[in-house]
This record gives sequence, structure tokens and C-alpha cells, in this order.
Amino acid sequence: MSKELLAAMAASVIEGEIEQAAALAHQALAAGMDPVEAIEHGYAEGIREVGEGFARGDYFLPHLAIGAEAMKEALAVLEPELARRQQERKTLGRVVIGTVAGDIHDIGKDVVTFMLDVSNFEVHDLGVDVPPSKFVDAIREHKPEIVGLSGFLTLAFEQMKRTVDAIAEEGLRDDVKIMIGGAIMDASAAKYVGADAYGPDAASAVRLAKSWTGNA
Repeated sequence: MSKELLAAMAASVIEGEIEQAAALAHQALAAGMDPVEAIEHGYAEGIREVGEGFARGDYFLPHLAIGAEAMKEALAVLEPELARRQQERKTLGRVVIGTVAGDIHDIGKDVVTFMLDVSNFEVHDLGVDVPPSKFVDAIREHKPEIVGLSGFLTLAFEQMKRTVDAIAEEGLRDDVKIMIGGAIMDASAAKYVGADAYGPDAASAVRLAKSWTGNA
């Protein structure tokens, strides 16, 4: 039953069925499903498919928008149970994350932010279209161990590189580990921009964060 439910969750996001996505979240909680499992193996699978479909040219911006809305509705249902389970938690580390300058896509970033948060990381989300200077200021203010750079468009490659270079120029590069993510990113992109690693999905981002903070 759980496999069918998870598949239905993914489908609700892919098809942009907002009410169905929320209803399935309620169904999962009633069945005692771990909300993290519902997110990562259900809804996040759907949003990944939408993102990859957009990159292939099979989907367009309206698909991204409605898919994101469906996922947000589901997360709104699941969040109270996640909060209840995380009431007494030890913070594993601090993360500054944002979508780089010139890019306003936030679906993947929001999923990673959410999964890091429920995995006991203190996350400072800078939003979208974030210039290098804002990342630098946030590192100074929050003193994170990890910086996450998200990008969905091809222009993100250069903006990520500029951001990493700006962090280095300010003498902060050795203080942080940098991960990148986005549908068009890969390990070679991480090498090009000067990041430490590429996270293909939210689960990978959490694993990286835990390994970098000694919590693997």
C-alpha cells in the first residue's frame, strides 16, 4: 500500500493536482507513514520529474508552478507532524542556501531547505536571485559550516562561479563547504564553479551536510 501511496503522491505533483496532493498527505498521516518518507519518496519524486521534464523541454513554466503549489499544499499538511516529532532536537549545523543571481526558481531549493530543516539543521534561506555579496554577508552573519547554491538556468553556472570566487576573495572559502544543486547541474559543474560537491537531490544534500558536520 505504501508504494502505491507514494506513487500517487508523486503523480499528484506531476499532474498539478493540488487538492489531491493535500488529501494524500492526510491519508499518509492517518496510516502512520513517516512524513519524511512521504516527502522524499513521494512528493519530491514528483517535483524531480517535473524539473527534469522542464530541462528536457517536455514541461513548461506553468507545469513547474502548479507542481510546486501542489507540493507546498502537501508540505503544509505534513509540517505539524514533522514539528511534533522534532520538538526536542539537537542542531547538527548551520546552512546558508539560496538560488543564485539571475535565477528565480525555488522549487528544488525549497525541497532541500525543508529536508535539511527536518533533519535538524539550522537553515538560513536567502531566497532567489541572490547576488554573491548577499551570500558573503550571510556567511559573516550566520557563520555556517555549509553553503548551498541552487540554479535551474544555464546562466547559473557563471553566477555560481562568481559567488564561490567572491567567498574566496573575502577570505571565507576555507570556513565553509559549498554544495550546488539544480536540474542541469552535475559533478563537472561543481568542479567548474569551485564547489566541494554536487547534490542530485534533497536526500543527497542531507547526507553531504551530515558528513561535513561529522554526523554521518
